[in-house]
Amino acid sequence: MSEIRKICVVTGSRADYGHLSPVMRAIAEAPELKLQIVVCGQHLDVKFGNTWEALPADGFDIDEKVDIGLTKDTSLATAEATGRAVAGLAQAFENLKPSIVLVLGDRFEIFAAGAAATLLRIPLAHIHGGEMTEAAMDDALRQSLTKMAVLHFVAAEPYAARVRQMGEKPDHVFVTGAPGLDYLNTKTFITRGDLAKDLNIDLTKKFFVATYHPVTLEHDYGAAAMEQLTLALETFQDASVIFTGVNSDPGYAEIQKILLRFCSSQPSKRKLVQSLGQYRYLSAVKEADVVVGNSSSGLIEAPALFTPTVNIGDRQKGRIRSPSVIDSDEDAAEITSAIHRALDPDFLKSVTSQTPAYGHSGNAATQIATVLKTVKLERLSIKQFHDIIPAP
Repeated sequence: MSEIRKICVVTGSRADYGHLSPVMRAIAEAPELKLQIVVCGQHLDVKFGNTWEALPADGFDIDEKVDIGLTKDTSLATAEATGRAVAGLAQAFENLKPSIVLVLGDRFEIFAAGAAATLLRIPLAHIHGGEMTEAAMDDALRQSLTKMAVLHFVAAEPYAARVRQMGEKPDHVFVTGAPGLDYLNTKTFITRGDLAKDLNIDLTKKFFVATYHPVTLEHDYGAAAMEQLTLALETFQDASVIFTGVNSDPGYAEIQKILLRFCSSQPSKRKLVQSLGQYRYLSAVKEADVVVGNSSSGLIEAPALFTPTVNIGDRQKGRIRSPSVIDSDEDAAEITSAIHRALDPDFLKSVTSQTPAYGHSGNAATQIATVLKTVKLERLSIKQFHDIIPAP
């Protein structure tokens, strides 16, 4: 009998955990695989809700915790924390000795995990590669992870083509869809009435789910755009707004301050929840009239739930779009106009009949686990550049 493979999954925040948890479940349920979990980054910070607690609540055992010591929201502090993350994650991998390290996305602590695995000569598998976010430093980190990884699980064919274009071996690039959408086939969602009771907010009229993260390549990290978003939302006095927490990228403190001021002015109709968790978040998106902000969930999860999205600014520029996504500049009048369009009955009819750009088969996690247990490990030891057009 072949040796059981140890698959070490690294998660740094509620955002990647929501997409990783179906994959983690599929790995845990595969007799040929042993799941290892390393938690780091935003998960361990009380300011962001101690979101690591969601893992044991979901039945997962955490093998290692790596505190990267991010105490400020500056670019220098992020760079320093990335260095600590490389060191801490390398020690965690040395302790666990995984067969493969599995990561998702594009955040700096995930980049650190990729660097640590590469330097320790542990094969790296990467989920959600090939995507573009032109206004964020995440873009460079994501493409760097692609070049460090030897296995690629991508959400759509255009992203697979981009990964192959970067010189990755075609037979190591797998179009699985977005694993976070696997939930849509397995969950009975929370009703609007129960959400209102759970969050202590009035949802009897229209309501929006909003998320706004720092735009790391803008000089003010998106603070001025956040002001414009709140001005736009002020025009919808009858609507309630559920804001999800800001991530830990540089500039988060100022955006959080603007957000808290906005929510405190009408606490019965405006609520900031640092982490809804994937189940409550998807339920809220499903029940919402519009999703507003600059999060990737407006392009991935919301269209799959047939909820219109108003996507603000350039943070998601480069990602493929479903017909339900309305792009808006970072201007209060334009955001207001875009929300009115999203609420238009004729637009809503087109949304409910759309084919979402990402789609979802409901078995992305199973596909990923199957590759992890069947791929020949010896084929992953030396990485080669695959030329689409042979060099002269």
